Amino acid sequence: MFAAATKSFVKQVGDGGRLVPVPSLSEADKYQPLSLVVKKKRCFLFPRYKFTSTPFTLKDILLGDREISAGISSYQLLNYEDESDVSLYGRRGNHIVNDVGINVTGSDSIAVKASFGVVTKHEVEVSTLLKEITTRKINFDHSLIRQSRSSRKAVLCVVMESIRTTRQCSLSVHAGIRGEAMRFHFMDEQNPKGRDKAIVFPAHTTIAFSVFELFIYLDGAFDLCVTSVSKGGFEREETATFALLYRLRNILFERNRRVMDAISRSQLYLDDLFSDYYDKPLSMTDISLKEGTHIRVNLLNHNIPKGPCILCGMGNLKRETVYGCFQCSVDGQKYVRLHAVPCFDIWHKRMK
Repeated sequence: MFAAATKSFVKQVGDGGRLVPVPSLSEADKYQPLSLVVKKKRCFLFPRYKFTSTPFTLKDILLGDREISAGISSYQLLNYEDESDVSLYGRRGNHIVNDVGINVTGSDSIAVKASFGVVTKHEVEVSTLLKEITTRKINFDHSLIRQSRSSRKAVLCVVMESIRTTRQCSLSVHAGIRGEAMRFHFMDEQNPKGRDKAIVFPAHTTIAFSVFELFIYLDGAFDLCVTSVSKGGFEREETATFALLYRLRNILFERNRRVMDAISRSQLYLDDLFSDYYDKPLSMTDISLKEGTHIRVNLLNHNIPKGPCILCGMGNLKRETVYGCFQCSVDGQKYVRLHAVPCFDIWHKRMK
């Protein structure tokens, strides 16, 4: 009966589908802000999820003894009074009958009256909590974490808001025949014994709540899934490996792009040098024949193998040569490999 009343409340209040009705009066005190609940999908035939309360709060599964400083604000939400009738032939009607044990002989519907009065909403300051959890880690040795981690269907959630009553409330159920107006009143003096049931529960009882899912990383860090798009759970090792490989792929791709850009710029530079060399008259470029200039030599005659030219052999095309100059040295090497034409003259022109 309590579950039917809280479901009706959530259905009428709405809140974009975020509100979850409290399933049992005996567990109502376990759905307080910052409490932990476990969310599980029933099966592929039932799209709705099942929420199970736990005796723990968010602080209990974090490393360290520091309290969570995020405050909780509260305000009045609405005044709720509802009376509705439910067909005995529907799923909800059968659930109420089995839950309450009411006598339904000769009846075709049940009238449910819920009097919650003024209810209040209590919610965690999300911005403060998000700032605080950036420095906190999950304790993987906690029993709740171990059990939830072993199940791929379980998702840990934090209660972020709860809706509570402010006074003593009552729920009444009456079995009868639906009239022409599709609704009937409670007339206790005209009903046979066992056709009415009523319960009274105390003030400050939680009747609905909403949660944020937790996504927990392998290193103990965690995120609050503040939108319906993001999903909670535990980071799996294969997921982390895939993410690492994806990042490495992007790094290698970017590095290769930069190398190709550098090679392209180097090739353009060499093309400009050669173009500048060939565009000028021979008398202005062939400085190697002038007095005091360095001399071209065949390095093979000095037992030096063929190798890349220091000017044009460092690009994407490894141009090799057997010629060079003994009067020049680079990086401690007592000679420089240079093509006879035009690299030898371009090199010495730059050195000059």
